[in-house]
Amino acid sequence: MATKRLLKYSLLSTVGIGSFLAGSYYEKNNNSIVCKPCLPIFGTVSAAVPFTTSPQTTSSNASRISQIMKYGFPGMDHVRSFDDFVLSYDRKTRVAHWVFEHLTAENTKKNDGVDRALCDFKPDESIHSYFRSENSDYKRSGYDRGHLAAAGNHKGHQKHCDQTFYLSNMAPQVGVGFNRDSWNRLERYVRKLTNTYPNVYCCTGPLYLPKKEGDGKKYVRYEVIGEKNVAVPTHFFKVLVMETSDGHLEMESFVMPNQVIDNEVPLTSFQVPPESIERAAGLLFFDNVSRSKISKINGKKQ
Repeated sequence: MATKRLLKYSLLSTVGIGSFLAGSYYEKNNNSIVCKPCLPIFGTVSAAVPFTTSPQTTSSNASRISQIMKYGFPGMDHVRSFDDFVLSYDRKTRVAHWVFEHLTAENTKKNDGVDRALCDFKPDESIHSYFRSENSDYKRSGYDRGHLAAAGNHKGHQKHCDQTFYLSNMAPQVGVGFNRDSWNRLERYVRKLTNTYPNVYCCTGPLYLPKKEGDGKKYVRYEVIGEKNVAVPTHFFKVLVMETSDGHLEMESFVMPNQVIDNEVPLTSFQVPPESIERAAGLLFFDNVSRSKISKINGKKQ
């Protein structure tokens, strides 16, 4: 009996040592294992990585990511960092969970050297082909490829604007009456905030909200489009934190249904408590900041 136990432990030790040595060899000889900015090294599967062909992160890129995500990550699922925005991708819906931006008057002002017409919608090849959306999914679907990080928010460099056209930053949106109208109106409002606040942090994403049907029960139902079954969100959210010039923080949060909306409806009609979006989306916004330190939420003093 003792001999069998000894053999068992010897086998386990051999396996453990072999795994350790194999792992050490792989780590030394595989350049894909690198420390990612803002995240622990153990988060390599879903860590924030720069959108570049090089496995190395430049100090300026890491600094920009840290600046954008200053107040915390809403979630950590399949995070992708671009030069001027960061997103978390949902491989099941083929739409991002959230997209985060840091906006200032400087990076949103008009730049004659940046031309949106030069940008092309393109699949994000950093995402496995099983899970990424394609332009063909949107073709004849009746939906626009709607930006989550708005192209108009990234006018500082042509490359920054180009990157907003990756399909990982898109979601199917109703075109006339929503994407081209009321949603665009909300995007312009967010940019206008940079005239008042030196720093605006914006988190945007989809929602798939339940609806009570004829049998009295609630169901989550949403359309899918294309061969990849790209999900069509029922609603979209924006959650904002603004830094005032005297160091205070203010928050605003909006939810809009993905449908035709009368342009006469004021944007304040779509303001909701941020907690309601957190519960619906399964995310925590700006969790590095205590809500008690936010002086206003949706214009109301706390």
